[in-house]
Amino acid sequence: MESWWPRIVRHRALASVDVGADLVVDYRVVGSRYDASLAHSGAWLLHAGLIIAVALAVDYALGEIRRWHPLTGFGWLAGRLERAWNRQVLVPGVRRALGVAGLVALLLPFVVAASWLSAAPYGFIFDACVLYLALGLVSLGEHGQRVERALIEGDLEMARAAVGTMVSRDTRELDERGVASATVESVLENGNDAVFGALFWFLVAGAPGVVVYRLVNTLDAMWGYRTQRLAAFGWAAARVDDLLNWIPARLTVLTYALLAGAPRRALVCAWRQGRRTESPNAGVVMAAGAGALGLRLGGPCVYHGRLQWRPRFGVGNRPRAACIGRATRLVQGGALAWTAAAVILGWWWFA
Repeated sequence: MESWWPRIVRHRALASVDVGADLVVDYRVVGSRYDASLAHSGAWLLHAGLIIAVALAVDYALGEIRRWHPLTGFGWLAGRLERAWNRQVLVPGVRRALGVAGLVALLLPFVVAASWLSAAPYGFIFDACVLYLALGLVSLGEHGQRVERALIEGDLEMARAAVGTMVSRDTRELDERGVASATVESVLENGNDAVFGALFWFLVAGAPGVVVYRLVNTLDAMWGYRTQRLAAFGWAAARVDDLLNWIPARLTVLTYALLAGAPRRALVCAWRQGRRTESPNAGVVMAAGAGALGLRLGGPCVYHGRLQWRPRFGVGNRPRAACIGRATRLVQGGALAWTAAAVILGWWWFA
């Protein structure tokens, strides 16, 4: 009896082959194109779920790479391209077109390389490495723990400095509740950006999908600001990032709602409060997470020396230090739930 792993690998390879009627596939006769595609889909889902488990295990064991992370090099390359192409003398329409060209020029070589390496023999090793590099689950938890530990020890200055590495707002005047609130918001929002978005696009499109998602996310973080310099040039990166995150954000909402044990409250908050931000995705994620945890987020904050009002999300009291751990465990539990669901559904579908 042939073991299941070679069968999974072979079914994955066959998934891209045109399948005709009455095709014999190893141990069964597939009577139609539809049935064969189901077998291949189940094999890929099981294959992807196992790779996700490996990537999460490596992330847990090694954490985030501190030096020579590939995204650091990509960020340097993106910065050089932006300075060379985004000329202030150009009219906005031309700068927007150059932003689109820059996005394509930066993505295309990496996507082609990822497609080739993923399809090569032992491509599952490459897939696991790419997914590990794209995930930020352990790093997100470590950042949150530093803030939580400082608050518990009563070191407000250390807590302000620690949360300052997670958010772009001015943290120097935040009180204990303000620091905890900013940290919980960051953990919940980055649960989508650094975890569930990457998992979704890996399940959909493998390593090339993860590469596209993570590189566009990086370009949005660098170019997607509505400043005089970047508003036109970074328009494409911001819009593509919104598009790539639209479905993952809604799945993140469901994940928070189901795992926290308060699905109705989380979904109501996401529906009623999610459109309070300019981003079509950040609001629903934070509102659902806040509702799931029974917390109230948002309020006044300072950005670049200017007082601004962040929308209110959720219900209940403002967060305390212990709430940071609750938010972190919600994201971690979601990642494990996604992995288990992929493996179980793939096994049931394929076996």
